[in-house]
Amino acid sequence: MKLKDWFVGDTDNTLIQFFRSLFVGGVATLADMGVMVFLREVFGVSESIAAVFAFIVGLAVNYIISTFWVFAKAKVKNRAADFIAFGVIGVIGLGLTQLIIAPFSVEGIFGKGILVQYSVFGSLIPADKYYIIGKMLAVVLVYMWNFFARKFFLYNKSEKTQAQENTASDS
Repeated sequence: MKLKDWFVGDTDNTLIQFFRSLFVGGVATLADMGVMVFLREVFGVSESIAAVFAFIVGLAVNYIISTFWVFAKAKVKNRAADFIAFGVIGVIGLGLTQLIIAPFSVEGIFGKGILVQYSVFGSLIPADKYYIIGKMLAVVLVYMWNFFARKFFLYNKSEKTQAQENTASDS
């Protein structure tokens, strides 16, 4: 495997897709986190509401880049259906994000988070900034969910498709 393969051309190699997805996830995460912090800090939007808008921006960035660079061959040929399925996996990720952020939130979906109530991080971090730690934790865990769910459900070749391609390449 050449270094060029890690960055250029279509691939079905899961390791290369995972590597590329890290870059895409990084760009999408910057967009997501940027929107979340911007909405929270500039407009005072609650963490849970800001996370929803941030999610939408991150999902759009992720889908656009992923479909051209990470997962070039979709099981679903209809782009609208592919985006909806991609989005459903992302919405599950959003739910996971909300659950992960909740204990870190001043104004979370379940009210004040337990970590904020008991000031777990003491004077190291102001309680109204705990949500950033929660978001960083959510990014890692939800990234794993998103990558493997999308790889398995949307962009992993079926055994029948793989066999047909192997037969065609042997001819």
